[in-house]
Amino acid sequence: MQYSIGVEYGLHCLVYLIDIPPDSSIGIKDLSAFQGISETYLSKIFAKLAKAGIVNSVPGVKGGYRLSRSPEEISFWDVIEAIEGKKPIFQCKNIKDNGLLVRDNQNSTCCSETSACTINLVMLEAEENMRNFLRKKTLSWLNEELDHVLSKQIRQDTRAYFEKSNS
Repeated sequence: MQYSIGVEYGLHCLVYLIDIPPDSSIGIKDLSAFQGISETYLSKIFAKLAKAGIVNSVPGVKGGYRLSRSPEEISFWDVIEAIEGKKPIFQCKNIKDNGLLVRDNQNSTCCSETSACTINLVMLEAEENMRNFLRKKTLSWLNEELDHVLSKQIRQDTRAYFEKSNS
């Protein structure tokens, strides 16, 4: 299993939106310049985040994006699902139904009843545990963690960069 780098860019950019004033927004141009990625690529990520109701698009020359909900209400899983889609990670193909005994129907007692795929059930349970863990990690939590792991100067410089771009 692997999530695209778009999830990481999305989470980082969403954190930058936390501290802006409620009537402000940050443009894709500033976000992409700060991250060192193309505006086109980041625009695609933000289109998905907007469609999922995580951000609102603000039109106009000074337009951009802002959070549509409080950072406490936006989980890592919300962002992952918005960017990666909703399909399950494990795609069960019911290969147990292609086994020799089933194909040739040589043993009528072998498969007289349909049964759930045990492998699929385990994988679905594991995915649900992961989703629940990621639902507990919010943008607010991430913002607080970054205060611990990044220097105060980096955090101040980051906020100053986006404040300047809003002026």
